[in-house]
Amino acid sequence: MRFVVTGGCGFIGSNLVERLVHDGHDVVVFDNLSSGSVKNLEGLSVGFFSDTYEKIVSLVPNADAVFHLGMPSSSPMYKRDPSLVGKTVNDAIAIFEYAKLNDCKVVYASTSSIYNGNPVPYREDMPVIVTDYYTECRYAVERLAKLYNVLYGVKSVGLRLFSVYGPKEQFKGEYANIVSQFLWLMQKDQPPVIFGDGNQTRDFIYVSDVIEAFKLAMEKEFECEIFNVGTGVAHSFNDVVGLINRHLGKNIEPIYKPNPIKNYVYYTLADTTKAEKILGFKAKVTLEEGIRKLIDEGN
Repeated sequence: MRFVVTGGCGFIGSNLVERLVHDGHDVVVFDNLSSGSVKNLEGLSVGFFSDTYEKIVSLVPNADAVFHLGMPSSSPMYKRDPSLVGKTVNDAIAIFEYAKLNDCKVVYASTSSIYNGNPVPYREDMPVIVTDYYTECRYAVERLAKLYNVLYGVKSVGLRLFSVYGPKEQFKGEYANIVSQFLWLMQKDQPPVIFGDGNQTRDFIYVSDVIEAFKLAMEKEFECEIFNVGTGVAHSFNDVVGLINRHLGKNIEPIYKPNPIKNYVYYTLADTTKAEKILGFKAKVTLEEGIRKLIDEGN
């Protein structure tokens, strides 16, 4: 099959491209390289374009489906530049227009940030509360997906990703997951900085599990669906430091600082019931296993 992957040079996108190529598919990547690198695709035979998504129609006249991951993926990005909201929404429209024209499916990355303000565990049927630009942007993309299904029959699946970590994350820099950021520092014997007491928790999910969810979402027949992609298990930042210390054989103490963020989210946790029952997805890699994989693979 022939797939378009937007954001295919980024962290999650490049892991997805690697899996698709390994499975024997023809892959065309679109990426503006704002938070990724072509180095993430080294050794992979793929097409690559840095053009805008409007150009996909002319550059890839036919594809079986689109994986749309090429969207700014961190709340601070939108706070620094609120105009990213409009650009991201327009990019999504270009993708759904392409899908309408080519009668193909779209699987896109949404975010667990949509649940901000709700109690954990997060369920797909929870209300979306106004909290920040990032939340509004991704919710708008989900609504557009529904609109294109209602008006034109475009099939889509949105995956609300929780705290994803894993290999090929280096080019995200300050926007990388705290698991990776803490590991990079502690490998150099530097203490990680934690804002708060370290008891805040996240549902950390290893990237290979996320790729499996994308694969299932593409293979299964859905009209228009939303699924949580998490583990259903929460770990604190202090847990992360402890596990990294254990695997590195070190005893590095983090530096604790006051948390300056007013709308900071202290706890995230996925209710995975819907994904397990309907998508057939259940994460397999524990946080301890994931950290060991990162260390063993030199990431």
